[in-house]
Amino acid sequence: MKIALLGDIHANLPALEAVLEHADQIKVDQIWNIGDMVGFNAFPNQVIDLLKRRDVISIAGNFEVKTIKAKKKDKILSHNVLKQLTFEWTHQELTKENRQYLKELPREIRYLFYGKRILITHASPLSKKEHLNLNTPDERLEAIAQHGDTNADIIILGHSHDPFVRQVAGTTFINTGSVGRPDDGDQRACYATLEINKHQVKIIHYRIPYDVDRAVQAIHEAKLPPEFANMLKTGRGLTGHARYLLKTQNYEQNE
Repeated sequence: MKIALLGDIHANLPALEAVLEHADQIKVDQIWNIGDMVGFNAFPNQVIDLLKRRDVISIAGNFEVKTIKAKKKDKILSHNVLKQLTFEWTHQELTKENRQYLKELPREIRYLFYGKRILITHASPLSKKEHLNLNTPDERLEAIAQHGDTNADIIILGHSHDPFVRQVAGTTFINTGSVGRPDDGDQRACYATLEINKHQVKIIHYRIPYDVDRAVQAIHEAKLPPEFANMLKTGRGLTGHARYLLKTQNYEQNE
């Protein structure tokens, strides 16, 4: 069984198309999506429709939950103005059918393959707000792995946009990385594959080039904030992009 693991697409259709094309080339059997398929980019309906057409198994991330709640303009879902804007814009942009689809998504899924208990979740199994990344202490991962509510040999997640594979306390943690909004300075889309059989478990991360200019142009045409386009061009999130600009400006001033 070879499974494509993807997530944090964030309405970036060109990136998703490139990832799915690559997944087809390497002949995956299934595709699992860990959520945050909307937000920041200009193709929320097209991304959802493509995932549905491809029978992708999906769960809801925090962006799906907050986008559905953004029906009321006065409902503050984030103190970050740009995030609040994307929740509201996406809610208005989505078709009625796609809003209902997001509303009905589960928050986690569990499977049993070849004796391995697999948990698909968006963030930490113990906190939907917790970012697990390369800097998370082993002690924290061990606490998650050994918590009674976790009960998994393999945990597949995202949320931090930080691709990694870590093995702690007999549990394998896999962060898929971000398809549509990388945050490590690399513009390319990121996803992973999980190959599992009765003898072994094999995980590979891939970085896939895509048409960044097309995604950027769509953001401008939708009149979304230029910060969203800049994130794609720099491969940085909102915070990381701000740090990147500060470094660049300081460098230019020192020259």
